[in-house]
Amino acid sequence: TMKQEIEADAAALNAGIKADGRIAVYGVRFDTGKSEIKSESESTLSEIAKMLKAQPALKLHVVGHTDNVAGLDLNMKLSRARAEAVIAALTLRHGIATDRLIPHGAGPIAPVASNDAEAERAKNRRVELVKQ
Repeated sequence: TMKQEIEADAAALNAGIKADGRIAVYGVRFDTGKSEIKSESESTLSEIAKMLKAQPALKLHVVGHTDNVAGLDLNMKLSRARAEAVIAALTLRHGIATDRLIPHGAGPIAPVASNDAEAERAKNRRVELVKQ
């Protein structure tokens, strides 16, 4: 089980990636079934951008994850669209080069918790940053 749950701290994001090659980020928020990033996510996106600007050689896979509350095909598309939305925000609003980020959607196929209760499903709804 992934132990790290970081919302918005560039140093902690960087430390997690250095230690494990990836980190789960829970501070990027979306409405149910949507891929538009909610405005409350801006501080988290700013911290991700801060980390990337401090590490100009770092390239990441941006992986969207969902819970299992809809069909597999829908969740796979949704998770990819969310990863693409994160990349768009980082490139368009924060000036990160597009060639440093690759979007992926894992949908519900890599859970970190059970999907039996809302509190558990919430842990599965995340964005992971994975070092390329």
